[in-house]
Amino acid sequence: MRSVAIVGVGLIGGSFGLALRKAGFQGSILGVSSARSVAEGVESGCIDRGATLEEAAAAADLIFLSQPISGILETIRLLNPIVNPNALVTDAGSAKQAIVEEARRSLTRCEFLGGHPMAGKESRGASAADADLFRGRPWVLTSESDHPVARVFRKWIVLFGARELIMDAATHDRLVAWGSHLPQLASTALAAAVGRNASQASQVAGPGLFDMTRLAMSSWDLWRDILDTNRAAVSEALDGYIAELQRLREDLSGTFSRGTEFARGLRERS
Repeated sequence: MRSVAIVGVGLIGGSFGLALRKAGFQGSILGVSSARSVAEGVESGCIDRGATLEEAAAAADLIFLSQPISGILETIRLLNPIVNPNALVTDAGSAKQAIVEEARRSLTRCEFLGGHPMAGKESRGASAADADLFRGRPWVLTSESDHPVARVFRKWIVLFGARELIMDAATHDRLVAWGSHLPQLASTALAAAVGRNASQASQVAGPGLFDMTRLAMSSWDLWRDILDTNRAAVSEALDGYIAELQRLREDLSGTFSRGTEFARGLRERS
């Protein structure tokens, strides 16, 4: 693998570039993004230089799509006529079924491998990129591709310190709805409820409130796409969470008797 193109030089794309360099990649890293993001990426060492999508797609052995999901879908639709036929296209999208299905329809001249590094933070942009962002984190791949570039790419994932996890797109989307998307919505709802009904609560709050509402600071641009492409699974997770909240309300009306699930859970954790 001699050349990599990162399409979307933000936190994840920039961290991918830094992780490659830290792990010893000596090839060229091209960045396809806005002028501002390219400048940030070059300054922070995430990429070597900016390029057009046409230039990067023709030159790269590996094309890493790290835009919001709507951007990933649009780029996949554009790639087929311009891509290097020997290349591997992979992505970092947080919902996989829509992306994998679009790639199956649109990418016929090269290999596609769906991916999702389970890492991130509230900060955005290449200036927030971190070479160790993926260390110790799962990196989901939607198949065990034996494509030559895929074999190399999977070795780099291990060198990043990430844990490869093979999972089909439907299973991924159902599980991340519970493990990632539901916590985001719960945090956002809690922040909104406190803000609307007790905005001065922060004056007397301990760290718990800030820990619980930290995710609410995440970018709506990113989450709009995620929720839009994983509606059914997120709706199921919300139903489950709301049912638990309703059970807590019922327990509250019963003054949390010693036999409630809530009380048992507290005792088990103490």
